[in-house]
This record gives sequence, structure tokens and C-alpha cells, in this order.
Amino acid sequence: MISFAEIGQYLPGILLSYAALLVGLISPGPALLGLMGISLDQGRRAGQHFALGIGTGSFSIGLLTLTGLSAVLATYADAMTAIRIFGGLYLLWMSHRAFRTAFCKAPSAQTSAAALDAAQISGRGYYFRGLGLPLTNPKAILTWIAIISIGFQEGAPLWVGAAIVIGCGLISTSTHLLYATAFSTAPAISIYRRAASWINGLLGVFFAAVGIRLLFNR
Repeated sequence: MISFAEIGQYLPGILLSYAALLVGLISPGPALLGLMGISLDQGRRAGQHFALGIGTGSFSIGLLTLTGLSAVLATYADAMTAIRIFGGLYLLWMSHRAFRTAFCKAPSAQTSAAALDAAQISGRGYYFRGLGLPLTNPKAILTWIAIISIGFQEGAPLWVGAAIVIGCGLISTSTHLLYATAFSTAPAISIYRRAASWINGLLGVFFAAVGIRLLFNR
């Protein structure tokens, strides 16, 4: 039985993992740009199917990452320290990328759309296209390692990892569905592109702060 004291002990780390994923979803990447192009070019329904595929892929990677972490931690006592250091370094690298992107011109939605096949396909086809993005992107696995290592501390019960994976899966799916709805309108795309530099600057600060916290938190 999970006690309130136990929930209070691990809740801050779980919420920080949610926050790390949420701000990461704002950063332009293959999934977001692909969703942007699909929604703008093919419409809201296609974008929503694409978003559901992305969310499913993200949840699957999170589940596999958690399962692997549990097995490793059960075998190697110092594995969490290594994972925490690795996750912290990766977040600092993400911070560097975000700051660099903040000073570059944001890629256009038209460019993203042009890279996608313009042929009309079924909702299932768009779903599997979205599913394939995170499953074939090595960075997604590294991101999940960083996210889980933020809240899944050494000695934490398995329910903490499950709460992170399920919560992040729901956040990823719902956020991408909102993007699909918003990006099916041209004004939303224009606003996002104008704010891209500020968004990436804030992402750089956030990832740097969390990365440093992981590296130096004992």
C-alpha cells in the first residue's frame, strides 16, 4: 500500500520529470516539425492520427526504458549514479542545442510539409508514420533515460517509474493532439515561428538547470 508520506517523498521528482518532458515538447524537432507539416498540409484529422502515433511511440520507449533500468539497477548497485551522470550530460547537450537554435532562423512549416509525402493516405497510415518517428530516433531513448533518471531515484519503488512513464505518455499524447489542432490553422504557425527564439532560449536555461541538478545532486 502506497502511503501519503511515500507519495510526498517522490512527488517532486515525478513532477519535475513531467516538466522536463513538457518543455521538451515545445522544442522544434523531427516529431513536432513533422506534425506541423501534416496538420498544415493534410488537415486536422490527419494531424491527430499522426499525433496519436507519436504519443504511442513515446510511451513504448518510456516503458522499455523503465524496464531496462529496473533490470540494470537490480544487477549493478552503482548503475543509477552512472545513469544520472549520463542524463545530466545529455541535458546539458540539449541546453547547448537549444541556445544555438535560439540564434538561428526557425525552420518553416512549408519546408517540413515539403519533406513529407503529399499523397493522401488513411488515418492508420498517418498513425504509423507518427509511431515510427520516436521509435526510429535514437535521441528519443536518450531523452527518456534523462527524464526517468530525474524522478526515478535510487531505492525508489517501481510505482514511481510507472507514474513517470504513464504520466509522460499521457502528456506527450495530449500535447501532440493539441498541436495537431493548433497547427491546422495558419495563424498559429506564424505565431509559433515568431516566438521560436524566445522559446528555445528558455529551453536552454531549463535544460541547463536540470542537467546541473542531476550531475551534482547526491
